[in-house]
Amino acid sequence: MKPDAIATALRYGLLSTLAALVLLPFLGIVLASLHPAGGQVPGFSLPERWSWENLRLAWETGGFDRLMWSGTVIALFVVPLTVCFATLAGYALSILGVWGGRVLSLAFVLGLTLPVELLVIALYFNLREVGTTNTYTGVILAEVALFLPFGVYWMQSHFASMPRELVEAARVDGARDLTVLARVLLPVSWPAITTLAVLVFMWSWNQFLLVLVMIQDPALRTAPTGLGLFVGQYGTDIPLLSAATLLVIAPIVVVYLVFQRSFVNGLTQGAVKG
Repeated sequence: MKPDAIATALRYGLLSTLAALVLLPFLGIVLASLHPAGGQVPGFSLPERWSWENLRLAWETGGFDRLMWSGTVIALFVVPLTVCFATLAGYALSILGVWGGRVLSLAFVLGLTLPVELLVIALYFNLREVGTTNTYTGVILAEVALFLPFGVYWMQSHFASMPRELVEAARVDGARDLTVLARVLLPVSWPAITTLAVLVFMWSWNQFLLVLVMIQDPALRTAPTGLGLFVGQYGTDIPLLSAATLLVIAPIVVVYLVFQRSFVNGLTQGAVKG
């Protein structure tokens, strides 16, 4: 067998193994959710009686209509704000060459190293002083600040990898800075922007600790925090708990499937240029 064929077989084998490691737990959750509520779930076995109503029971019991609404409201503000600020900051740092750009870039990179567990208590007391705890506003501001370092790093790297001739040609034609960004760079940057938007949505939707600390009102909490309380009440009912887990991850799966092509193109583009 030729070396190229062996390398190709090894690559596909590794990718298949990784895909199986990701999909098997998901398949186990799906099968467990189809067992009768309150019943035993012996591993990956098929249920003797398919119980499709577990999703409805989990939705009604956990109040997921309210939890989904809260998560959606927060994500609808966090995603565009983070993407907008990250795009403007990345453009300023990579194309405009603002004063102190290297120091600012280093500050954003250092921001990537700070875990939310280290900041959440101080953040809670700071936001409590301005009366934004237990509100969507406090969570939105905190999440935007939390996700912005990666967003700026991502967009700065993307803009820095683009041909300078595009910017110089636009400026020769008399285009100003915002015109260069809006009409020259953004049209060819949608894969990177879409990738960032999908990642930010996933992070915002899955955020647990920050929402748990910042919001005490159960009516304002999101699906992951609601699932945490659901586990405490129905931890022994594996089928019902699995159905609730599927409800929580469903929006992420839908968003990924809708933007899959742009998401993959953005990641591939960054990998090739890097």
